[in-house]
Amino acid sequence: MAPTERRLPPAPATGNPVAGAAMLVSAAIIVAALYFGRDVLVPLVLAVILAFVLAPVAKSLQRLGLGKGLSVLAAVLAAFLVLGAIGTALGAQAADLAAEIPRYAAALRAKLGALQGLGDLLRRAQDLLGGGAPAATAGEAVVVTNSRSDAALLGVLGNVLGPLLRPLATAGLVIIFSILVLLYREDLRDRAIRLAGARDLHRTMTAMNDAAGRLSRLFLAQVALNACYAVAISGVLAAIGLPSPLLWGILAGLMRFVPFIGTPIAVTPPVLLAAAVDPGWSTAIVVLGVFLLCGLVMGQVLEPLLFGRRTGLSPLSVVLAASFWAFLWGPIGLLISTPLTVGLVVLGRHVPRFEFFDVMLGDRPPLQPEESFYQRALEGDADGLVAQAREFLAEDGNSLTAYGDGVALQGLVLAQTDWSREALEPERMDVIRNQVGTLLDDLSDLGAAGNTTLPAPWQAEGAVLCIAGRGPFDPLAARLAALVLHRAGLGARAETSAALENANLARLDPALVRLCILSVLEEGNSVAGLRYFLRRIARQLPEAKVIVGLWDAPPDSAMLAALREEGPADAIVTSLGEAAALGEAMAAR
Repeated sequence: MAPTERRLPPAPATGNPVAGAAMLVSAAIIVAALYFGRDVLVPLVLAVILAFVLAPVAKSLQRLGLGKGLSVLAAVLAAFLVLGAIGTALGAQAADLAAEIPRYAAALRAKLGALQGLGDLLRRAQDLLGGGAPAATAGEAVVVTNSRSDAALLGVLGNVLGPLLRPLATAGLVIIFSILVLLYREDLRDRAIRLAGARDLHRTMTAMNDAAGRLSRLFLAQVALNACYAVAISGVLAAIGLPSPLLWGILAGLMRFVPFIGTPIAVTPPVLLAAAVDPGWSTAIVVLGVFLLCGLVMGQVLEPLLFGRRTGLSPLSVVLAASFWAFLWGPIGLLISTPLTVGLVVLGRHVPRFEFFDVMLGDRPPLQPEESFYQRALEGDADGLVAQAREFLAEDGNSLTAYGDGVALQGLVLAQTDWSREALEPERMDVIRNQVGTLLDDLSDLGAAGNTTLPAPWQAEGAVLCIAGRGPFDPLAARLAALVLHRAGLGARAETSAALENANLARLDPALVRLCILSVLEEGNSVAGLRYFLRRIARQLPEAKVIVGLWDAPPDSAMLAALREEGPADAIVTSLGEAAALGEAMAAR
Protein backbone atom coordinates (compact mmCIF):
# COMPACT_ATOMS: atom_id res chain seq x y z
CA MET A 1 0.00 0.00 0.00
CA ALA A 2 1.37 3.43 -0.88
CA PRO A 3 2.61 5.57 2.00
CA THR A 4 0.14 8.35 1.36
CA GLU A 5 -2.74 5.88 1.30
CA ARG A 6 -1.67 4.18 4.52
CA ARG A 7 -1.24 7.41 6.43
CA LEU A 8 -4.44 9.12 5.32
CA PRO A 9 -6.80 9.94 8.22
CA PRO A 10 -10.36 8.65 8.15
CA ALA A 11 -12.44 10.15 5.38
CA PRO A 12 -15.10 11.77 7.59
CA ALA A 13 -12.49 13.99 9.22
CA THR A 14 -11.11 15.58 6.05
CA GLY A 15 -12.71 14.08 2.95
CA ASN A 16 -16.33 14.90 3.75
CA PRO A 17 -17.07 18.62 4.09
CA VAL A 18 -20.66 17.88 5.09
CA ALA A 19 -19.52 15.76 8.03
CA GLY A 20 -17.06 18.46 9.10
CA ALA A 21 -19.76 21.12 8.92
CA ALA A 22 -22.12 18.86 10.87
CA MET A 23 -19.51 18.50 13.63
CA LEU A 24 -19.11 22.28 13.84
CA VAL A 25 -22.87 22.79 13.95
CA SER A 26 -23.20 20.12 16.65
CA ALA A 27 -20.45 21.77 18.72
CA ALA A 28 -22.16 25.15 18.36
CA ILE A 29 -25.49 23.67 19.45
CA ILE A 30 -23.88 22.06 22.50
CA VAL A 31 -22.18 25.30 23.53
CA ALA A 32 -25.42 27.22 23.04
CA ALA A 33 -27.32 24.66 25.12
CA LEU A 34 -24.73 24.90 27.88
CA TYR A 35 -25.01 28.68 27.87
CA PHE A 36 -28.78 29.11 27.68
CA GLY A 37 -29.47 26.13 29.93
CA ARG A 38 -27.10 27.29 32.68
CA ASP A 39 -29.94 27.96 35.13
CA VAL A 40 -30.62 24.22 35.23
CA LEU A 41 -27.23 22.80 34.26
CA VAL A 42 -25.18 24.72 36.84
CA PRO A 43 -27.16 23.33 39.82
CA LEU A 44 -27.05 19.87 38.24
CA VAL A 45 -23.27 19.92 37.76
CA LEU A 46 -22.74 21.33 41.24
CA ALA A 47 -24.95 18.57 42.60
CA VAL A 48 -22.99 15.86 40.77
CA ILE A 49 -19.66 17.21 42.05
CA LEU A 50 -21.09 17.53 45.55
CA ALA A 51 -22.42 13.98 45.28
CA PHE A 52 -18.91 12.72 44.49
CA VAL A 53 -17.63 14.56 47.58
CA LEU A 54 -20.41 13.30 49.86
CA ALA A 55 -20.60 9.72 48.57
CA PRO A 56 -17.87 8.42 50.95
CA VAL A 57 -19.54 10.25 53.84
CA ALA A 58 -22.96 8.80 53.03
CA LYS A 59 -21.49 5.30 52.69
CA SER A 60 -19.75 5.64 56.06
CA LEU A 61 -23.01 6.72 57.75
CA GLN A 62 -24.81 3.81 56.09
CA ARG A 63 -22.21 1.37 57.45
CA LEU A 64 -22.83 2.80 60.92
CA GLY A 65 -26.43 1.59 60.76
CA LEU A 66 -28.36 4.49 59.24
CA GLY A 67 -30.58 3.65 56.33
CA LYS A 68 -29.63 4.76 52.85
CA GLY A 69 -32.16 7.58 52.76
CA LEU A 70 -31.24 8.91 56.19
CA SER A 71 -27.52 8.66 55.41
CA VAL A 72 -27.92 10.67 52.21
CA LEU A 73 -30.17 13.24 53.85
CA ALA A 74 -27.82 13.68 56.81
CA ALA A 75 -24.75 14.07 54.61
CA VAL A 76 -26.40 16.63 52.30
CA LEU A 77 -27.95 18.67 55.11
CA ALA A 78 -24.70 18.68 57.08
CA ALA A 79 -22.85 19.92 54.02
CA PHE A 80 -25.32 22.73 53.42
CA LEU A 81 -25.35 23.71 57.10
CA VAL A 82 -21.59 24.12 56.91
CA LEU A 83 -21.88 26.05 53.65
CA GLY A 84 -24.63 28.21 55.15
CA ALA A 85 -22.52 29.02 58.20
CA ILE A 86 -19.61 29.93 55.96
CA GLY A 87 -21.87 32.10 53.80
CA THR A 88 -23.25 33.90 56.84
CA ALA A 89 -19.77 34.63 58.14
CA LEU A 90 -18.70 35.81 54.70
CA GLY A 91 -21.70 38.11 54.45
CA ALA A 92 -20.97 39.68 57.82
CA GLN A 93 -17.31 40.24 57.00
CA ALA A 94 -18.13 41.57 53.53
CA ALA A 95 -20.60 44.04 55.03
CA ASP A 96 -18.01 45.29 57.52
CA LEU A 97 -15.46 45.61 54.74
CA ALA A 98 -17.89 47.49 52.48
CA ALA A 99 -18.45 50.10 55.18
CA GLU A 100 -14.70 50.77 55.37
CA ILE A 101 -13.93 50.73 51.64
CA PRO A 102 -14.03 54.58 51.22
CA ARG A 103 -11.48 55.01 54.01
CA TYR A 104 -9.24 52.26 52.63
CA ALA A 105 -9.52 53.69 49.12
CA ALA A 106 -8.50 57.14 50.35
CA ALA A 107 -5.50 55.69 52.20
CA LEU A 108 -4.44 53.70 49.14
CA ARG A 109 -4.79 56.79 46.91
CA ALA A 110 -2.64 58.76 49.29
CA LYS A 111 0.03 56.04 49.35
CA LEU A 112 0.04 55.72 45.60
CA GLY A 113 0.17 59.49 45.29
CA ALA A 114 3.41 59.51 47.25
CA LEU A 115 5.10 57.35 44.63
CA GLN A 116 6.93 59.09 41.83
CA GLY A 117 7.03 58.22 38.16
CA LEU A 118 3.58 56.67 37.79
CA GLY A 119 2.39 59.41 35.40
CA ASP A 120 -0.79 58.72 33.51
CA LEU A 121 -1.28 55.33 35.17
CA LEU A 122 -1.47 56.97 38.59
CA ARG A 123 -3.92 59.62 37.41
CA ARG A 124 -6.17 57.01 35.84
CA ALA A 125 -6.09 54.96 39.05
CA GLN A 126 -6.95 58.05 41.12
CA ASP A 127 -9.80 58.94 38.75
CA LEU A 128 -11.08 55.39 39.00
CA LEU A 129 -10.91 55.31 42.78
CA GLY A 130 -12.37 58.81 43.17
CA GLY A 131 -15.09 58.51 40.50
CA GLY A 132 -18.71 58.48 41.49
CA ALA A 133 -22.11 59.68 40.52
CA PRO A 134 -22.85 63.32 41.34
CA ALA A 135 -25.03 63.90 44.34
CA ALA A 136 -28.56 65.07 43.78
CA THR A 137 -29.14 68.81 44.11
CA ALA A 138 -30.40 69.64 47.54
CA GLY A 139 -33.86 71.06 47.67
CA GLU A 140 -34.86 69.83 44.24
CA ALA A 141 -38.58 69.34 44.15
CA VAL A 142 -39.76 65.90 43.16
CA VAL A 143 -43.44 65.15 42.61
CA VAL A 144 -44.31 61.49 42.76
CA THR A 145 -47.74 60.12 42.11
CA ASN A 146 -49.16 57.17 44.01
CA SER A 147 -48.85 54.88 41.00
CA ARG A 148 -45.21 55.81 40.49
CA SER A 149 -44.53 55.30 44.16
CA ASP A 150 -46.02 51.79 43.99
CA ALA A 151 -43.93 51.01 40.93
CA ALA A 152 -40.84 52.34 42.67
CA LEU A 153 -41.60 50.18 45.71
CA LEU A 154 -41.95 47.10 43.53
CA GLY A 155 -38.71 48.01 41.79
CA VAL A 156 -36.90 48.32 45.10
CA LEU A 157 -38.31 44.99 46.26
CA GLY A 158 -37.22 43.39 42.99
CA ASN A 159 -33.74 44.86 43.25
CA VAL A 160 -33.39 43.66 46.82
CA LEU A 161 -35.07 40.27 46.62
CA GLY A 162 -33.84 39.32 43.14
CA PRO A 163 -30.16 38.88 44.03
CA LEU A 164 -31.24 37.13 47.23
CA LEU A 165 -33.76 34.70 45.74
CA ARG A 166 -31.61 33.63 42.80
CA PRO A 167 -28.85 31.99 44.89
CA LEU A 168 -31.49 30.56 47.23
CA ALA A 169 -33.25 28.95 44.27
CA THR A 170 -29.94 27.61 42.98
CA ALA A 171 -29.08 26.24 46.43
CA GLY A 172 -32.48 24.57 46.62
CA LEU A 173 -31.99 22.91 43.25
CA VAL A 174 -28.49 21.76 44.24
CA ILE A 175 -29.87 20.20 47.45
CA ILE A 176 -32.62 18.37 45.57
CA PHE A 177 -30.30 17.20 42.79
CA SER A 178 -27.62 16.09 45.29
CA ILE A 179 -30.10 13.99 47.25
CA LEU A 180 -31.47 12.41 44.08
CA VAL A 181 -28.02 11.65 42.65
CA LEU A 182 -26.87 10.04 45.91
CA LEU A 183 -30.09 8.06 46.33
CA TYR A 184 -30.08 6.76 42.76
CA ARG A 185 -26.35 6.57 42.12
CA GLU A 186 -26.47 2.83 41.30
CA ASP A 187 -29.29 3.38 38.82
CA LEU A 188 -27.45 6.30 37.23
CA ARG A 189 -24.28 4.18 37.07
CA ASP A 190 -26.14 1.38 35.30
CA ARG A 191 -27.56 3.83 32.77
CA ALA A 192 -24.09 5.25 32.18
CA ILE A 193 -22.78 1.71 31.67
CA ARG A 194 -25.51 1.10 29.10
CA LEU A 195 -24.48 4.23 27.24
CA ALA A 196 -20.73 3.57 27.58
CA GLY A 197 -20.71 -0.05 26.47
CA ALA A 198 -23.04 -2.73 27.74
CA ARG A 199 -21.53 -5.35 25.41
CA ASP A 200 -18.47 -5.64 27.65
CA LEU A 201 -20.44 -5.35 30.87
CA HIS A 202 -17.82 -6.57 33.33
CA ARG A 203 -15.01 -4.34 32.06
CA THR A 204 -17.24 -1.29 31.70
CA MET A 205 -18.74 -1.74 35.18
CA THR A 206 -15.31 -2.17 36.75
CA ALA A 207 -14.05 0.91 34.93
CA MET A 208 -17.03 3.04 35.95
CA ASN A 209 -16.84 1.97 39.58
CA ASP A 210 -13.10 2.62 39.64
CA ALA A 211 -13.57 6.03 38.01
CA ALA A 212 -16.31 7.00 40.48
CA GLY A 213 -14.20 5.87 43.44
CA ARG A 214 -11.16 7.78 42.21
CA LEU A 215 -13.17 10.95 41.65
CA SER A 216 -14.82 10.72 45.07
CA ARG A 217 -11.48 10.31 46.83
CA LEU A 218 -9.88 13.06 44.76
CA PHE A 219 -12.67 15.61 45.28
CA LEU A 220 -13.01 14.83 48.98
CA ALA A 221 -9.26 15.16 49.48
CA GLN A 222 -9.24 18.46 47.60
CA VAL A 223 -12.13 19.85 49.62
CA ALA A 224 -10.52 18.82 52.92
CA LEU A 225 -7.11 20.13 51.93
CA ASN A 226 -8.43 23.44 50.60
CA ALA A 227 -10.54 23.86 53.74
CA CYS A 228 -7.41 23.44 55.87
CA TYR A 229 -5.63 25.92 53.60
CA ALA A 230 -8.46 28.44 54.11
CA VAL A 231 -8.32 28.01 57.89
CA ALA A 232 -4.54 28.45 57.91
CA ILE A 233 -4.67 31.60 55.76
CA SER A 234 -7.49 33.05 57.88
CA GLY A 235 -5.60 32.37 61.09
CA VAL A 236 -2.36 33.92 59.90
CA LEU A 237 -4.09 37.00 58.46
CA ALA A 238 -6.04 37.43 61.71
CA ALA A 239 -2.77 37.25 63.67
CA ILE A 240 -1.28 39.90 61.38
CA GLY A 241 -4.31 42.13 62.03
CA LEU A 242 -5.67 42.31 58.50
CA PRO A 243 -9.40 43.18 58.39
CA SER A 244 -11.88 40.47 57.32
CA PRO A 245 -9.39 37.56 57.53
CA LEU A 246 -12.09 34.89 57.17
CA LEU A 247 -13.23 36.43 53.90
CA TRP A 248 -9.73 36.26 52.40
CA GLY A 249 -9.09 32.77 53.76
CA ILE A 250 -12.26 31.36 52.21
CA LEU A 251 -11.53 33.16 48.94
CA ALA A 252 -8.05 31.60 48.95
CA GLY A 253 -9.49 28.14 49.65
CA LEU A 254 -12.01 28.45 46.82
CA MET A 255 -9.39 29.69 44.38
CA ARG A 256 -7.25 26.61 45.09
CA PHE A 257 -9.74 24.78 42.88
CA VAL A 258 -8.54 26.95 39.99
CA PRO A 259 -4.86 26.15 39.26
CA PHE A 260 -2.45 28.76 37.88
CA ILE A 261 -4.84 31.73 37.85
CA GLY A 262 -6.59 31.03 41.16
CA THR A 263 -3.76 32.13 43.44
CA PRO A 264 -3.26 35.56 41.77
CA ILE A 265 -7.01 36.17 42.03
CA ALA A 266 -6.99 35.25 45.72
CA VAL A 267 -3.85 37.16 46.73
CA THR A 268 -4.53 40.51 45.03
CA PRO A 269 -7.39 41.87 47.25
CA PRO A 270 -5.75 41.14 50.65
CA VAL A 271 -2.40 42.56 49.48
CA LEU A 272 -4.11 45.78 48.33
CA LEU A 273 -6.02 45.94 51.60
CA ALA A 274 -2.79 45.44 53.57
CA ALA A 275 -1.22 48.30 51.63
CA ALA A 276 -4.21 50.49 52.53
CA VAL A 277 -4.33 49.77 56.28
CA ASP A 278 -0.58 50.03 56.90
CA PRO A 279 1.24 53.36 56.50
CA GLY A 280 4.25 51.41 55.24
CA TRP A 281 4.61 48.38 52.99
CA SER A 282 5.62 45.76 55.55
CA THR A 283 2.12 44.30 56.05
CA ALA A 284 1.56 43.94 52.31
CA ILE A 285 4.91 42.18 51.96
CA VAL A 286 4.11 39.86 54.89
CA VAL A 287 0.68 39.00 53.42
CA LEU A 288 2.26 38.25 50.05
CA GLY A 289 4.89 36.09 51.75
CA VAL A 290 2.20 34.17 53.67
CA PHE A 291 0.39 33.29 50.44
CA LEU A 292 3.61 32.30 48.70
CA LEU A 293 4.76 30.11 51.61
CA CYS A 294 1.40 28.43 52.08
CA GLY A 295 1.10 27.89 48.33
CA LEU A 296 4.51 26.22 48.21
CA VAL A 297 3.63 23.94 51.13
CA MET A 298 0.35 23.00 49.47
CA GLY A 299 1.74 22.50 45.98
CA GLN A 300 5.05 20.83 46.81
CA VAL A 301 4.30 18.88 50.01
CA LEU A 302 0.65 18.29 50.92
CA GLU A 303 -0.97 17.84 47.52
CA PRO A 304 1.71 15.38 46.25
CA LEU A 305 1.44 13.52 49.56
CA LEU A 306 -2.34 13.15 49.39
CA PHE A 307 -3.14 12.60 45.74
CA GLY A 308 0.07 12.70 43.75
CA ARG A 309 1.90 15.43 41.96
CA ARG A 310 -0.39 15.59 38.95
CA THR A 311 -4.07 16.37 38.73
CA GLY A 312 -4.22 14.40 35.50
CA LEU A 313 -4.69 17.55 33.40
CA SER A 314 -2.27 19.28 31.10
CA PRO A 315 -1.52 22.92 32.05
CA LEU A 316 -2.96 24.16 28.77
CA SER A 317 -6.20 22.25 29.26
CA VAL A 318 -6.58 23.71 32.78
CA VAL A 319 -6.34 27.27 31.48
CA LEU A 320 -8.59 26.59 28.48
CA ALA A 321 -11.16 24.80 30.64
CA ALA A 322 -11.19 27.67 33.16
CA SER A 323 -11.68 30.20 30.36
CA PHE A 324 -14.39 28.13 28.65
CA TRP A 325 -16.49 27.42 31.72
CA ALA A 326 -16.04 30.95 33.10
CA PHE A 327 -17.30 32.33 29.77
CA LEU A 328 -20.34 30.05 29.86
CA TRP A 329 -21.26 30.06 33.53
CA GLY A 330 -19.39 32.97 35.11
CA PRO A 331 -17.65 32.68 38.51
CA ILE A 332 -19.34 29.35 39.28
CA GLY A 333 -17.97 27.96 36.02
CA LEU A 334 -14.48 29.15 36.99
CA LEU A 335 -14.68 27.33 40.34
CA ILE A 336 -15.97 24.02 38.97
CA SER A 337 -13.91 24.00 35.76
CA THR A 338 -11.08 21.89 37.16
CA PRO A 339 -13.24 19.26 38.97
CA LEU A 340 -15.45 19.02 35.90
CA THR A 341 -12.48 18.59 33.56
CA VAL A 342 -10.84 16.05 35.88
CA GLY A 343 -14.07 14.06 35.78
CA LEU A 344 -14.05 14.04 31.98
CA VAL A 345 -10.39 12.93 31.88
CA VAL A 346 -10.95 10.11 34.38
CA LEU A 347 -13.97 9.00 32.36
CA GLY A 348 -11.82 8.99 29.23
CA ARG A 349 -9.11 6.90 30.87
CA HIS A 350 -11.54 4.22 31.99
CA VAL A 351 -14.14 4.11 29.22
CA PRO A 352 -12.73 3.61 25.70
CA ARG A 353 -15.66 5.37 24.04
CA PHE A 354 -14.67 8.63 25.78
CA GLU A 355 -10.92 8.25 25.34
CA PHE A 356 -10.75 11.49 23.34
CA PHE A 357 -11.26 13.43 26.60
CA ASP A 358 -8.08 11.88 28.01
CA VAL A 359 -6.16 12.52 24.78
CA MET A 360 -7.27 16.15 24.47
CA LEU A 361 -7.29 17.22 28.13
CA GLY A 362 -5.06 14.78 30.01
CA ASP A 363 -1.42 15.24 30.93
CA ARG A 364 -0.26 11.90 29.61
CA PRO A 365 1.90 12.05 26.47
CA PRO A 366 -0.26 11.70 23.36
CA LEU A 367 2.33 9.33 21.84
CA GLN A 368 3.78 6.18 23.34
CA PRO A 369 7.54 6.39 24.08
CA GLU A 370 8.44 4.25 21.07
CA GLU A 371 6.17 6.35 18.84
CA SER A 372 7.80 9.51 20.14
CA PHE A 373 11.22 7.94 19.46
CA TYR A 374 10.26 7.19 15.86
CA GLN A 375 8.63 10.59 15.35
CA ARG A 376 11.75 12.44 16.55
CA ALA A 377 13.98 10.27 14.39
CA LEU A 378 11.76 11.00 11.38
CA GLU A 379 11.97 14.73 12.06
CA GLY A 380 15.75 14.60 12.40
CA ASP A 381 15.57 15.69 16.03
CA ALA A 382 18.67 14.08 17.53
CA ASP A 383 18.56 16.44 20.51
CA GLY A 384 15.00 15.29 21.24
CA LEU A 385 16.09 11.64 21.07
CA VAL A 386 18.94 12.26 23.49
CA ALA A 387 16.70 14.24 25.85
CA GLN A 388 14.08 11.47 25.82
CA ALA A 389 16.70 8.83 26.57
CA ARG A 390 18.28 10.78 29.40
CA GLU A 391 14.89 11.59 30.90
CA PHE A 392 13.97 7.90 30.79
CA LEU A 393 17.28 6.83 32.34
CA ALA A 394 16.98 9.47 35.07
CA GLU A 395 13.81 7.88 36.43
CA ASP A 396 14.23 5.47 39.33
CA GLY A 397 14.48 1.83 38.33
CA ASN A 398 15.15 2.49 34.64
CA SER A 399 18.27 1.14 32.98
CA LEU A 400 19.84 1.21 29.54
CA THR A 401 18.46 -2.29 29.01
CA ALA A 402 14.93 -1.14 29.86
CA TYR A 403 15.29 1.84 27.52
CA GLY A 404 16.58 -0.34 24.72
CA ASP A 405 13.82 -2.93 25.03
CA GLY A 406 10.95 -0.59 25.87
CA VAL A 407 11.70 2.39 23.64
CA ALA A 408 14.57 2.22 21.15
CA LEU A 409 14.07 -1.28 19.74
CA GLN A 410 10.34 -0.80 19.42
CA GLY A 411 10.94 2.50 17.65
CA LEU A 412 13.32 0.78 15.22
CA VAL A 413 10.69 -1.91 14.64
CA LEU A 414 8.23 0.83 13.64
CA ALA A 415 10.79 2.27 11.24
CA GLN A 416 11.69 -1.08 9.67
CA THR A 417 8.00 -1.99 9.35
CA ASP A 418 7.37 1.23 7.43
CA TRP A 419 10.37 0.46 5.24
CA SER A 420 9.09 -3.04 4.47
CA ARG A 421 5.80 -1.49 3.38
CA GLU A 422 7.60 1.01 1.15
CA ALA A 423 6.44 3.89 3.31
CA LEU A 424 9.92 5.45 3.78
CA GLU A 425 11.87 7.30 1.13
CA PRO A 426 15.64 6.63 0.98
CA GLU A 427 16.53 10.13 2.14
CA ARG A 428 14.21 9.80 5.14
CA MET A 429 15.84 6.47 6.04
CA ASP A 430 19.23 8.19 5.98
CA VAL A 431 17.88 10.84 8.35
CA ILE A 432 16.66 8.16 10.78
CA ARG A 433 19.97 6.31 10.68
CA ASN A 434 21.96 9.49 11.28
CA GLN A 435 19.82 10.69 14.18
CA VAL A 436 19.68 7.33 15.95
CA GLY A 437 23.41 6.96 15.36
CA THR A 438 23.96 10.28 17.14
CA LEU A 439 21.83 9.00 20.01
CA LEU A 440 23.88 5.79 20.28
CA ASP A 441 27.09 7.82 20.28
CA ASP A 442 25.74 9.78 23.22
CA LEU A 443 24.67 6.63 25.07
CA SER A 444 28.09 5.09 24.54
CA ASP A 445 29.49 7.72 26.92
CA LEU A 446 27.73 5.94 29.77
CA GLY A 447 30.61 3.47 29.86
CA ALA A 448 30.69 -0.02 31.33
CA ALA A 449 28.94 -0.94 34.54
CA GLY A 450 27.44 -4.01 36.12
CA ASN A 451 29.20 -7.35 36.38
CA THR A 452 32.95 -6.67 36.59
CA THR A 453 33.78 -10.16 37.92
CA LEU A 454 33.45 -11.89 34.56
CA PRO A 455 36.51 -13.77 33.24
CA ALA A 456 39.01 -11.48 31.53
CA PRO A 457 38.65 -13.12 28.09
CA TRP A 458 34.94 -12.21 28.11
CA GLN A 459 35.71 -8.60 29.02
CA ALA A 460 38.23 -8.14 26.19
CA GLU A 461 37.10 -5.88 23.35
CA GLY A 462 35.57 -8.04 20.62
CA ALA A 463 34.88 -11.06 22.84
CA VAL A 464 31.21 -10.63 21.96
CA LEU A 465 30.23 -9.73 18.40
CA CYS A 466 26.80 -8.30 17.59
CA ILE A 467 26.47 -8.92 13.85
CA ALA A 468 23.64 -7.11 12.08
CA GLY A 469 21.25 -8.72 9.64
CA ARG A 470 20.34 -7.33 6.24
CA GLY A 471 17.51 -5.05 7.30
CA PRO A 472 18.16 -1.31 6.90
CA PHE A 473 17.97 -0.68 10.63
CA ASP A 474 19.56 -3.94 11.82
CA PRO A 475 22.97 -2.23 12.21
CA LEU A 476 21.43 0.25 14.66
CA ALA A 477 19.87 -2.61 16.61
CA ALA A 478 23.27 -4.36 16.67
CA ARG A 479 24.95 -1.20 18.00
CA LEU A 480 22.30 -0.88 20.68
CA ALA A 481 22.75 -4.54 21.67
CA ALA A 482 26.52 -4.03 21.89
CA LEU A 483 26.00 -1.00 24.17
CA VAL A 484 23.74 -2.98 26.50
CA LEU A 485 26.13 -5.95 26.66
CA HIS A 486 29.09 -3.62 27.17
CA ARG A 487 27.16 -2.00 30.01
CA ALA A 488 26.76 -5.48 31.53
CA GLY A 489 30.55 -5.91 31.57
CA LEU A 490 31.01 -7.91 28.36
CA GLY A 491 33.52 -6.86 25.70
CA ALA A 492 30.87 -6.35 23.03
CA ARG A 493 31.37 -4.83 19.60
CA ALA A 494 28.91 -4.24 16.75
CA GLU A 495 29.65 -5.41 13.21
CA THR A 496 27.71 -5.19 9.98
CA SER A 497 26.79 -8.26 7.95
CA ALA A 498 29.75 -7.49 5.68
CA ALA A 499 32.09 -8.68 8.44
CA LEU A 500 31.27 -12.29 7.44
CA GLU A 501 32.33 -11.80 3.85
CA ASN A 502 35.64 -13.31 2.75
CA ALA A 503 37.21 -9.93 2.10
CA ASN A 504 36.67 -8.84 5.71
CA LEU A 505 37.54 -12.02 7.57
CA ALA A 506 40.82 -10.50 8.72
CA ARG A 507 38.84 -8.27 11.06
CA LEU A 508 37.62 -11.30 13.03
CA ASP A 509 39.86 -13.16 15.42
CA PRO A 510 38.33 -16.61 16.05
CA ALA A 511 40.54 -17.06 19.11
CA LEU A 512 39.16 -13.88 20.66
CA VAL A 513 35.44 -14.22 19.93
CA ARG A 514 33.54 -16.07 22.67
CA LEU A 515 29.97 -15.23 21.67
CA CYS A 516 28.31 -14.10 18.45
CA ILE A 517 24.84 -12.52 18.48
CA LEU A 518 23.03 -12.30 15.15
CA SER A 519 21.06 -9.07 15.66
CA VAL A 520 17.97 -8.78 13.46
CA LEU A 521 14.53 -7.20 13.35
CA GLU A 522 11.86 -9.51 11.96
CA GLU A 523 10.66 -7.16 9.22
CA GLY A 524 13.15 -7.13 6.36
CA ASN A 525 14.63 -10.56 7.13
CA SER A 526 13.73 -14.13 6.27
CA VAL A 527 14.33 -17.53 7.81
CA ALA A 528 16.41 -18.54 4.77
CA GLY A 529 18.57 -15.44 5.13
CA LEU A 530 19.16 -16.13 8.82
CA ARG A 531 20.16 -19.73 8.03
CA TYR A 532 22.74 -18.38 5.59
CA PHE A 533 24.19 -16.04 8.21
CA LEU A 534 24.29 -18.77 10.84
CA ARG A 535 26.14 -21.14 8.48
CA ARG A 536 28.76 -18.48 7.76
CA ILE A 537 29.16 -17.73 11.47
CA ALA A 538 29.61 -21.44 12.20
CA ARG A 539 32.20 -21.70 9.44
CA GLN A 540 34.17 -18.56 10.34
CA LEU A 541 33.82 -18.74 14.15
CA PRO A 542 33.52 -22.46 14.95
CA GLU A 543 34.38 -22.11 18.64
CA ALA A 544 32.02 -19.23 19.41
CA LYS A 545 28.59 -19.71 20.91
CA VAL A 546 25.80 -18.30 18.79
CA ILE A 547 22.64 -16.47 19.85
CA VAL A 548 19.95 -15.19 17.51
CA GLY A 549 18.55 -11.88 18.71
CA LEU A 550 15.16 -11.60 17.00
CA TRP A 551 14.41 -8.30 18.68
CA ASP A 552 10.91 -7.49 19.88
CA ALA A 553 9.40 -10.47 18.05
CA PRO A 554 5.84 -11.20 19.23
CA PRO A 555 5.12 -14.60 20.79
CA ASP A 556 3.13 -15.68 17.72
CA SER A 557 5.93 -14.77 15.29
CA ALA A 558 6.21 -17.31 12.46
CA MET A 559 9.95 -16.62 12.12
CA LEU A 560 10.48 -17.17 15.83
CA ALA A 561 8.57 -20.47 15.71
CA ALA A 562 10.59 -21.65 12.68
CA LEU A 563 13.94 -20.84 14.31
CA ARG A 564 12.99 -22.56 17.53
CA GLU A 565 11.86 -25.64 15.62
CA GLU A 566 15.06 -25.88 13.60
CA GLY A 567 17.36 -25.02 16.49
CA PRO A 568 20.16 -23.53 14.35
CA ALA A 569 21.69 -21.57 17.26
CA ASP A 570 22.63 -22.14 20.89
CA ALA A 571 19.78 -19.85 21.96
CA ILE A 572 17.16 -17.48 20.59
CA VAL A 573 16.24 -14.30 22.48
CA THR A 574 13.76 -11.53 21.77
CA SER A 575 14.95 -8.83 24.17
CA LEU A 576 18.17 -7.13 25.16
CA GLY A 577 17.58 -8.10 28.77
CA GLU A 578 17.52 -11.79 27.82
CA ALA A 579 20.67 -11.39 25.72
CA ALA A 580 22.59 -9.65 28.53
CA ALA A 581 21.53 -12.21 31.14
CA LEU A 582 22.37 -15.13 28.86
CA GLY A 583 25.74 -13.62 27.93
CA GLU A 584 26.68 -13.16 31.58
CA ALA A 585 25.57 -16.72 32.35
CA MET A 586 27.68 -18.12 29.51
CA ALA A 587 30.69 -16.11 30.63
CA ALA A 588 30.34 -17.30 34.23
CA ARG A 589 30.37 -21.01 33.31
